[in-house]
Amino acid sequence: MTDTITEAAELGAAELVEVYRSMRTIRVFEERVHAEFATGDIPGFVHLYAGEEASAVGVCAHLDDRDSIASTHRGHGHCIAKGVDVKAMMAEIFGRRSGACNGKGGSMHIADLSKGMLGANGIVGGGPPLICGTALAGKLAGNGAVSVAFFGDGASNQGTTLEAMNLASVWNLPAVFVAENNGYAEATASTWSVAADNIADRAAGFGMPGVIVDGFDFFAVHEAAGEAVARAREGGGPTLIEVKLTRYYGHFEGDQQTYRGDEVARARERTDCLARFRARVCESGQVAAAELDRVDGEVAALVDEAVTEARAAAKPTEADLHTDVYVAY
Repeated sequence: MTDTITEAAELGAAELVEVYRSMRTIRVFEERVHAEFATGDIPGFVHLYAGEEASAVGVCAHLDDRDSIASTHRGHGHCIAKGVDVKAMMAEIFGRRSGACNGKGGSMHIADLSKGMLGANGIVGGGPPLICGTALAGKLAGNGAVSVAFFGDGASNQGTTLEAMNLASVWNLPAVFVAENNGYAEATASTWSVAADNIADRAAGFGMPGVIVDGFDFFAVHEAAGEAVARAREGGGPTLIEVKLTRYYGHFEGDQQTYRGDEVARARERTDCLARFRARVCESGQVAAAELDRVDGEVAALVDEAVTEARAAAKPTEADLHTDVYVAY
């Protein structure tokens, strides 16, 4: 592999700005949802992705609308990285009819098939089998489409995930499995619950490459994902990527996090993916700090508008109960 400095040089200034915009949007969106949830106006559960931005953006930067991704209960970041409309997402989280799923899915079930977003998923390990289906469809269509499953360290122990990886290899599918190892399955440490030292080590058992990357480094994720996606598009089969990172908030909003020490504070101070990205591209002269400051302002305004519009939007009515139950072909 080339080093991350070379990888940075391969991305133009405009591309780097859009990468930053996507990561900053995820961060601001999640911080705002954290604040809004505390008011009691957001129904259901919320699981925030803040701190993990480099993973979703580093992978999805290689994808387009023909490609599909399957997400997890912690799916806001994946949605934004894949291009789902931010205002539609916020409305969905508030349970409004203008939401991405007409206010019926909420935080854990945001989907947008027009963007190849198969959906966030409340089932642990629910995503990997789904991408075997879309990857097979892409293979049969011969359109170069690739399917990606994001899952956590808890889902790495689920039979659905292991069976999906085996099937992807047996059928030589254009699939990429991305294990986002934030160290905990809810409150259970992966060092205790995962038998292998690294989730990526399991790839050998399924006859596919396994790669471990630093989830605080966008460029490391981008490079590994680029190789995996290119391999899949060219008929080389699936890859397992393990991204090691830290989530900044609890497993869910309201989690007291008694199982963690000062690791979040250390991550925010020393390895934050946004801070590292900004420092690298500004110090290299590829992007001016003022340009990123402009993006910060635009993102803040967008999220403000998303919340204002979501709060003002109508909620589903009783008449909506019987819609969206069946798909008409």
